[in-house]
Amino acid sequence: MIGMFDSGLGGLSVWRELTRLLPQEPVIYLADRAYCPYGGRSHEDILARSEKITRYLVDQGARLIVIACNTATSAAARELRRRHPELPIVGMEPAVKPAALHSRSGQIAVLATRATLKGDKFLELKAQYDDSVDILPLPGDGFVELVESGDLASEQAQRVVERQLHPLRAHTVDQVVLGCTHYPFLSPLIERALPAGVKLIDPARAVSLQAERLLQRHGLSSPPGTVPDYRFVTTGEAPGMHHFLRQVLGHHAEVDTVDLDRLTAR
Repeated sequence: MIGMFDSGLGGLSVWRELTRLLPQEPVIYLADRAYCPYGGRSHEDILARSEKITRYLVDQGARLIVIACNTATSAAARELRRRHPELPIVGMEPAVKPAALHSRSGQIAVLATRATLKGDKFLELKAQYDDSVDILPLPGDGFVELVESGDLASEQAQRVVERQLHPLRAHTVDQVVLGCTHYPFLSPLIERALPAGVKLIDPARAVSLQAERLLQRHGLSSPPGTVPDYRFVTTGEAPGMHHFLRQVLGHHAEVDTVDLDRLTAR
C-alpha cells in the first residue's frame, strides 16, 4: 500500500496522477486539515507532524510514503529518511530542471508557499541552477486557502491569483513551476493571469514515476489487474474533503477522521 499525505487537499493533485499511472496500487491518503496550511509553521513543527503522520500511515499498512506536499518535503523528508531507512519515501521537488532546459528567455519562476521558498531544499536547488537560469521565487499567498475552501473558479479567486502573479510582468519569465501541490487545482486561473506563451510545469507525474520506480526496486508492486483500495483520512472535518473528492475529482468515497495526537480513529 502507498501512503500519501499533505497539509490538506492539494496532494490530491498528485493522488490523481499516481492512480492514473498505477491503477492497481492501493493508496491511503491523509489530509492534515487540522494543521493546514503548513506554510506559516516552523520546520520543527512540520517535522514533528510529518513523523506522526508517517507512523500512522505505516501502522495502517503503507510500505511506501509519498510526501505530497512541497513544504513538508522541504522541512521533513531528509530527516524522515534518516529515521526510517527501511521505508521508501518520495518527496516533492520543484521541477526546475525541465523548466531550465526549456526556457528560451533564461528566466523561470517557482510559484510556492513562503515556507518552501525559504527552505534549504529550494535554496540549494536555486543555487544549483544559478549559472544557467535566473529563478524568480514567487509566493502564492492565499492559494492554499482557496483550494481548501473549494473556491477554484470565482472572480474573487481570480483576483487573488492575478495579484500574486503581477510581479511576473516586470520579467521575461517563460516557464512557471508549480511548487505546491495545491496549485494545479488553480491552473485555469493561473494560466489566465499569465502573459501569453508562459508554460506551467506540474511535477506530479515525475513524482508518480519515482514512486513506481521505488515500488519496483523494493519488490512492493501489486500484481497487474489488482483491484485497488482507496482510503481517505483527515485530521479535520470530513464533509469538506468528501465534497471536494466528489465535485473536483468525481470520486465518491468515505472520508474517515483521525486524531493523530492519540493515534486512534474517532
